[in-house]
Amino acid sequence: MERSLELVNMTRVQEFVLLGLSTRPDIRDVLFAIFLTLYLLTLLENTLIIYLICSHIELHKPMYFFLGNLSCLEMCYVSVTMPSLLVGLWTGPYHISFTICMTQLFFFIVLICTECTLLASMAYDRYVAICRPLHYPLLMRPQVCLGLALSSWLGGMLVSVAKTTCIASLSYCGPNVLNQFFCDVSPLLNLSCTHVALTELVDFISAIVIFCGTLLVALASYSAIVVAVLRMPSAAAQRKAFSTCASHLIVVGIFYSAALFIYCRPSRIKSMDLNKVLSVIYTVVTPMCNPIIYCLRNKEVHVVLRKTLHWP
Repeated sequence: MERSLELVNMTRVQEFVLLGLSTRPDIRDVLFAIFLTLYLLTLLENTLIIYLICSHIELHKPMYFFLGNLSCLEMCYVSVTMPSLLVGLWTGPYHISFTICMTQLFFFIVLICTECTLLASMAYDRYVAICRPLHYPLLMRPQVCLGLALSSWLGGMLVSVAKTTCIASLSYCGPNVLNQFFCDVSPLLNLSCTHVALTELVDFISAIVIFCGTLLVALASYSAIVVAVLRMPSAAAQRKAFSTCASHLIVVGIFYSAALFIYCRPSRIKSMDLNKVLSVIYTVVTPMCNPIIYCLRNKEVHVVLRKTLHWP
């Protein structure tokens, strides 16, 4: 038995090989140009949103406070996953050390869990604004907004510590090839040579609590908003409220559909190509679309943007 333990320790994987988004050299250059453009566009959009919110007192409101947090998160989000995606498209499959892989996994889980909670907080903010407007200054006072934001970030960190610790403690004896463009939960579980039932249970429970819990809050908030809007006597007010809710629901729907499909399954995912496609949706598409849907279609943001650019 001691001999077998020594063998395991000797053959423990010290690095992984990331296959990347595509292993076809004929399309990697095109994909590299596309995703580099999307990455820079995402950084530009979210930087602009943060600048506008910080520099204009008209946007110092709870809704924009959460949007600023979301934009900051999206910039971190794409910066955790996109560089490894771009490296894979530029060089092909490449090696990544065990420590760097676990570090990337840790920050990825922090950010995806924080985004779930922030989206729920933003849904609650809209619920209070539309359904309980007289109580809005009290229910969404600065201390409450700060508490919700801090809870989102700290909650994401706690969940990530638990999940990353479980995954890092598993034994990886080989093979060491990850069919993904970043270090994600399911590909790592597929490579483990030890029993992963406890890790999968922790992963499943945290997914239920974080993803399903925040999704229920968001759906309950928007359902209450729809009921309140249908009772409004003014057709113009109904259109405005429905327009806002529809754009928010698009973001929530895309993000949660992809994330829940992957992370609320206790078993290891076998279809890695589908996994990669869904990963692109919530690591690339939603961070790029969120500023457009949440902010750049907003009239108040349009006004301050014209002021900043000195447009008439």
